[in-house]
Amino acid sequence: MSDSAVDAKPEVKQASKEAKESENVAEKYSALTVSRTSDLSLQGELSAVPTHKPVKKQIQFVEDKQEFSRFPTKAGRRSLSRSISQSSTDSYSSAASYTDSSDDETSPRDKTQVNSKGSTDFCVKNIKRAEFGRREIEIAEQDMSALISLRKRAQGEKPLAGAKIVGCTHITAQTAVLIETLVALGAQCRWTACNIYSTQNEVAAALTETGVAVFAWKGESEDDFWWCIDRCISTEGWQPNMILDDGGDLTHWVYKKYPNVFKQIRGIVEESVTGVHRLYQLSKAGKLCVPAMNVNDSVTKQKFDNLYCCRESILDGLKRTTDVMFGGKQVVVCGYGEVGKGCCAALKALGAIVYVTEIDPICALQACMDGFRVLKLNEVIRQVDVTITCTGNKNVVTREQLDRMKNGSIVCNMGHSNTEIDVASLRTPELTWERVRSQVDHVIWPDGKRVILLAEGRLLNLSCSTVPTFVLSITATTQALALIELYNAPEGRYKQDVYLLPKKMDEYVASLHLATFDAHLTELSDEQAKYLGLNKNGPFKPNYYRY
Repeated sequence: MSDSAVDAKPEVKQASKEAKESENVAEKYSALTVSRTSDLSLQGELSAVPTHKPVKKQIQFVEDKQEFSRFPTKAGRRSLSRSISQSSTDSYSSAASYTDSSDDETSPRDKTQVNSKGSTDFCVKNIKRAEFGRREIEIAEQDMSALISLRKRAQGEKPLAGAKIVGCTHITAQTAVLIETLVALGAQCRWTACNIYSTQNEVAAALTETGVAVFAWKGESEDDFWWCIDRCISTEGWQPNMILDDGGDLTHWVYKKYPNVFKQIRGIVEESVTGVHRLYQLSKAGKLCVPAMNVNDSVTKQKFDNLYCCRESILDGLKRTTDVMFGGKQVVVCGYGEVGKGCCAALKALGAIVYVTEIDPICALQACMDGFRVLKLNEVIRQVDVTITCTGNKNVVTREQLDRMKNGSIVCNMGHSNTEIDVASLRTPELTWERVRSQVDHVIWPDGKRVILLAEGRLLNLSCSTVPTFVLSITATTQALALIELYNAPEGRYKQDVYLLPKKMDEYVASLHLATFDAHLTELSDEQAKYLGLNKNGPFKPNYYRY
């Protein structure tokens, strides 16, 4: 759930004549024809959905004090090992679950568990916690009414019948609603986690009880992470034909380890800036042999998930982990994309003094006009109380800058990847690591200075707290529709390339969620529509419009 101030966007391509003229197989359900960037075609309509009340979750912290050294002691598969992955698994810690108070430290890989259906094709922390996970999912459903509406509308005809979807996302109650929607629409699903700290163990157990093969638990090691991904793909008698990814690790693994399987994939849906960047790299190198949908750059993802979600969850994550008071604190936010904008707005509202670092003059000018001082990190690193990264880049905060921070400084990351803070450079003999509580480490310098590092540089909100359910409904609805379209598209509609979602699809997803607020759209008259040169039903903005 992040955006990048550094990833360059490829040149917008014109849709082919064949793609424009092709028939939309999924029009009853998705009401769209997804094409290349400039294709705005969409057919059919779906009605709005009923209003539901927001919900709250409680998360229990498990205190865990632990010291780290450069060469930590290995304890079975839950070893404190550093990952070779630059996007999801760089860790020395096997953190305890927020939601599972069990003292059982046995690796799930060493257990033999059976669900109520007699299946052992899964690996979760504790299958007996499924009932608690089911309650979490039911709470999430109340605030994801648009996705539930899509499920009820389309499940009769099963538009995903025959689809075998392998997914790698955060495994939370909200994601579970999406997974169960895909199953209701006819898909078979196998799932793993894109982040070693974000899995809600009870939710993973609840999904397993319904028959979804889940391989994930909170606090996986490096070896566990890749083992779980591999188990989702390599199972006898089952081969995936669709991928839903968040970060690109699953796509990368299939591409590298199972090239024959990769060639048979009918479509990839990717929601993160990191994963999209990887897809564009494959496409540019001529190695992308399947069509892919870039959900990250859809308006409803960028402007809602990235902006509004992070505006609320940044405070939640910081409060839960540090109990910090923001009034008067000096904070530097690295990156002023949509995630950075959300973080800055929230911090400013609580009275923090906020600085911004940027490489893009347009984003920098936006920050200035919003009342923030734009500086280089080195100019403020000695004085700030909190440093937050959200650029999508690597080595945004270096060891040299960490050395210059004052005692008690808080450092955290709101980008998808764990590459923004140079955590690896802190694994040296002269520095002591002290576990204060789950996901909170004191890194202690020889002179006694302490820097508070959160989630070991991983995504703060999903590692240390939760995110607003309603905004995830918007992204999940977009993902479901993209999967339906890719799976049902006739042969030849999509080439071996990365496609952007059309404006009309964003408008449709937004319209589904307006009923929650009892919002009433104004309708154009025929005369007004003619004057503006628009269809009365949309799209209402050209593709080049910037919201």
